[in-house]
Formats: sequence, C-alpha cells, structure tokens
Amino acid sequence: MATHVPFTDNYEDLSTDRGFQFKFFCERCGNGYMSSFQQNASGVAGDVLRAAGGLFGGLISRVADSTYDFQRAVGGPQHDAALRKAVEELRPHFSQCRRCGQWVCSDLCWNITRDQCTQCSPRIEEEIAAIESEATIAQLREKAMSGVDLTAGYTPKSALGEAACATCGAARTPGQRFCGGCGASFMAKPACKSCGAELQPGQKFCSECGARSG
Repeated sequence: MATHVPFTDNYEDLSTDRGFQFKFFCERCGNGYMSSFQQNASGVAGDVLRAAGGLFGGLISRVADSTYDFQRAVGGPQHDAALRKAVEELRPHFSQCRRCGQWVCSDLCWNITRDQCTQCSPRIEEEIAAIESEATIAQLREKAMSGVDLTAGYTPKSALGEAACATCGAARTPGQRFCGGCGASFMAKPACKSCGAELQPGQKFCSECGARSG
C-alpha cells in the first residue's frame, strides 16, 4: 500500500550501511535541517562482507561495494520507516504553501498571518522597509546630483584648444603662458625679429625677409 511522504523533492538521503539520516531543505532560502541518526540494525552485514572480502582476495569486497549491495544494506522497510520518522521529526520546521506548493522553513520563509510562503505573500513590514530604503537611496542620489556643482573648475578638453605645445609637443595645462619644454609662448604666435612678420611653429627662417628666426 502506497504511503504519502512529504518533502519528496527537497531532501538528501545521507543513509549508509551503518544507519539512516536525512537532510531537508527549504525550497525558498535553501536552509537545511538534519534529522537524528537512526542505527541500522542490519548494518553489521556490510562490515562482515568487507572483512570476508579482505580474506578471500577482494572478490566479496567488490560485491559488497556495489550499488546492489548498498541498496540491500540500506533499502527496504527499515529505510522507509526511518524516512517517515525523519519526516515527522522535522515537519514542525516546515510549512507547505497552498498557493505555490513549495515546502519552506517556518522560521524565515513563512508568513503566518497569511498562511502562505513569503514569496506568495510577502510580509508587509519587510516590504515597507525595503521600499523606504530604495526611496532614501533615490533621494540621496537626486540631492547629490542637484545640490552641489561638482564640476566647478573642470573644463572639457574640447574647450581647451591645443592640448600640447605646437613647437615641441610638450603637454600644456589650462592658463599656462609658456611651454615648459621649449619656452614657446602660448599667448601669441612668434614674430620675425627683423621684419615683424608672423612665424609659423617650427619655422627657422622668415618667409618675408629670409632672416633667421632663432
């Protein structure tokens, strides 16, 4: 006769040939609860088979380590009874939501006032606290962006014109009057000392009178 057993999709079977133990998980937060260890009355059989295998060349030992032998050692009515006992032991820690069907821990993920899990029926006070936190962060961000001019004194490179000395290529900063690399003036273009004609950057002789510019 079939027997209804809860938690069929959220537990881990930790049973061995020595005894039975199970770990049940909350399907929402993942927290686990371990059942008490239950001694396997027939667990000594596994030890006897392994000892005999050591004496007779390991053949029986290999059989004892097989999946079949393990199922024979821990399976059957004793295992089923141990599982039912573990379910009854840990059931007070879980509740099943009638809306979504999930088994969740009663301590963290169960809304007792709504008789549903907190995913289907979030706790109002927790939702209010989360919304208030989000609103506070949004207002702080808006205040930081509109209350103080954090760009004072900053000029984009596109508004600086030449970013380097046209004569030697050295870097220049806003407000700098002379090049720190070659001494060239950033205020006006150089002129010929002989005729006063305007000289281009790097020009060694005046194109008007032929005089040397340096």
